[in-house]
Amino acid sequence: MPTPFYTAENCSTAYHLHYTWTGWPTAGTCFGDCPDLTQLDEQWQADGLRRIEVNWSNQQVQFTFSVTPAVIPTFFTGRVKGRLQHALREAGTPVKFSRKVCFRAIGDNHSDEVQKYIAQQVPKERFVDPRFEQMLLQFTKVSNVDRFQEPLASNSGRYWYNLHVVLVVAGRGHIESRKQLEMLDEALEATAAKHQYDLVARSWLLDHLHIGMRGNISESPLEIALSIMNNTAYRIRRSAFWQSGFYVGSFSEYDLNAVRTLR
Repeated sequence: MPTPFYTAENCSTAYHLHYTWTGWPTAGTCFGDCPDLTQLDEQWQADGLRRIEVNWSNQQVQFTFSVTPAVIPTFFTGRVKGRLQHALREAGTPVKFSRKVCFRAIGDNHSDEVQKYIAQQVPKERFVDPRFEQMLLQFTKVSNVDRFQEPLASNSGRYWYNLHVVLVVAGRGHIESRKQLEMLDEALEATAAKHQYDLVARSWLLDHLHIGMRGNISESPLEIALSIMNNTAYRIRRSAFWQSGFYVGSFSEYDLNAVRTLR
């Protein structure tokens, strides 16, 4: 395997990531009172999870966390459920959870807002040459926003794993030609196919790239961004093509305010 150009060690990350976990008791049972979460919070923070909300009832429990980019969704669901089950047993109120667990990436923006934002990247630049604008628009590809609302099912539950990734060309340089842009876009699609990413929306500009996507639940946002950066840079044989850093944010059809109103 070739040595990656971009790694967690040589890249900085700007991020705004929030995940919710919702669990239910098995049929015919219910949750008791919410236990003291102080020790749990310490354990979760060691996992890269910082709890910001909890909504607790007899029939449903929902936690909202701010997470780091290295947190994998399947790891997240396992740690939230496993540590909570252990805490309830230690408190003398054990609960057997239903397998119907829900993971959702949420943020300040809704899915349709992210989709529209990406779709408008080229038009809002107001290029002097309309032919150049039309060329870039050919590489703006936006699918039905409903795809963001469809869950990914696994043995551990259902997942809504939507990410907004932004990459910037190093030194705010420019993509050099249509041919180079075609090569970069082909590499992006090949990476998505290999890693099972769903590229719902994307927009290439001269010096940066926006992607609205459904990620692979076995990969963290960090792994996803690095895979895209490395594979596109390999394709054009430019080890320093991208800036050594990226932005990644989470979103869904719900926002953080919707979670807070459940209390």
